Formats: sequence, C-alpha cells, structure tokens
Amino acid sequence: MAPETIISLPLPRPTEVPLDVAMSRRQSVREYTDDPLTSAQLATLLWAAQGESDRAGRRTVPSAGATRPLEVYAVVGRVEGLEPGIYRYRAHEHDLKRIAAGDRRAALGRAALEQACVTRAPASIVISAVYSRTTQGYGERGVRYVHMEAGHSGQNIHLQAAAMELGTVMVGAFDDDAVARIIALSPDEKPLYIVPIGKPA
Repeated sequence: MAPETIISLPLPRPTEVPLDVAMSRRQSVREYTDDPLTSAQLATLLWAAQGESDRAGRRTVPSAGATRPLEVYAVVGRVEGLEPGIYRYRAHEHDLKRIAAGDRRAALGRAALEQACVTRAPASIVISAVYSRTTQGYGERGVRYVHMEAGHSGQNIHLQAAAMELGTVMVGAFDDDAVARIIALSPDEKPLYIVPIGKPA
C-alpha cells in the first residue's frame, strides 16, 4: 500500500481588515477569474472553517459539547503549490491528507446541478458532517446543533474570503450521493455545503 500523501500548509495569514468591513464586503460571487489561489489563501480559509485557534485545541467555530461533527475537504484545481485533487483538512495538524488525485471540479460541478461556479472556481471547500458525534450525546436535537455549526463555519469562510478580497458563494443545491462518491465520504458522513472560491471576475 502506498504511503499517505500529507501536505503541510502555511500558517494562516491574518488580515488587517476590520470585522465590520469584512461583513459589509460579504456578498455571493459566482464568477471568477482564471487566477489560481495561493496555498496561503487556501490554508487561511480552511483554518477559518475549522482550524484550531489556540494551543488548547479550541476551534475557530463553536461546537455543541465540543463534539466537532464537521469534516472539511478541499477540491483543488488551480492552487499554487498543490497538485489537483481532493484533500481532507486536518485541523490539529493544520495540513492536508490527499484523498484522490486529479482535477475533480467538473464532476463536483455536475453533482452541484451543473452550477458553473463550482466547475470554474480554482478550488471549492466541501463541508460534511458525521451527525452521530453530536446526536449520541444530544439526541435528535443534536441534528440542529450540527446545522448551526455548519452555518458558523460557512460564515467564517465567507468573511475570511471577503477580508482577502476573494469571492465565494454558499452552495446547498447538489446531489448528496454524488458529492459523497466524489469526495469518498464514509457511509455515516453527509455533505452539507460546497463553497467555491476564487478571485472575483
């Protein structure tokens, strides 16, 4: 069996954009230039989505009972320093584990009901959830908590993108089973968000 491919990420890069300015800039952007993302930009966005914010292992988003049901993936087409492929973000290590090689953006775009923004963006972040991590302690109400956490994560990505003058849009319309196959999600893992990211056209 081939060894796992693990890619270290640069540290997240802080911006000097005030929060209120990032919020005022935030808008849905579906058209992007052909410019690639940098690995530092992608690393910062992944950290915003689910990264560790201190040495105690706290995350950038609140999580009910610290159950952390979310998983975060990067579907990479054009990112400097990264081969096209699908990667899982590992928050504690702040690195990427390659899940599959090759440019899967077109397949993801088809799974997203032919939304061109997903196909054309240099990269997309996919957020999924393992509901049982939260529902085993909170019962059926845990489903609501998982969705709240996904919203927190999505908003973090959107505001971080706005602060870096990148465009993004939160995509919820897609074929769940097709996305799960493309990302190779485990059977108990469900996709919740596709977040294409690029330089606004």
